[in-house]
Amino acid sequence: MSYTETTTATQTYTTVDIEKVVRRFTADMVMIASSTGAITEAEARDYAHDVEALAKAGFLRKVDITLLSCGIEVTAVTYVVNTSAGELTTSRPGGVLWRRVSAPHLRIVLFYTSSYDGDARESMRKHLKVEWVPTSEDTSHFTLKQVAGRDYASNGWGLQRTDFGL
Repeated sequence: MSYTETTTATQTYTTVDIEKVVRRFTADMVMIASSTGAITEAEARDYAHDVEALAKAGFLRKVDITLLSCGIEVTAVTYVVNTSAGELTTSRPGGVLWRRVSAPHLRIVLFYTSSYDGDARESMRKHLKVEWVPTSEDTSHFTLKQVAGRDYASNGWGLQRTDFGL
């Protein structure tokens, strides 16, 4: 007679966990704003507010932030949502230095889950501070190289961060 035991682990998280992780994202956004001068701290906090609202509603899949100088990518970072982040180790915000460049422009692109349909967009509109518009921008960062990464997690919810630079 043979015996096989099967076990599964389930990671759970709450909105408090999302808030904890988004605080680290917000710190990153404020540092990026401060070091590049491309946006104000208030604008950085508005973007972070929307990331948190969309994450809490289950609509956020990924965030991509790119610093451009005269239309050319200089630095970028992507944050991928992980809803089974129990295996991630939380890092401190910061890392790769974002520098001041001529004609700075910060491009922030959100990627949504499949459940973010027309009705969901309409219901979320009143909760968002930024007027988000569709884009077809290339966020592959093929002109940059991957230089670092960090994870931000609380219980089963996290953001896996990948940094890109020249």
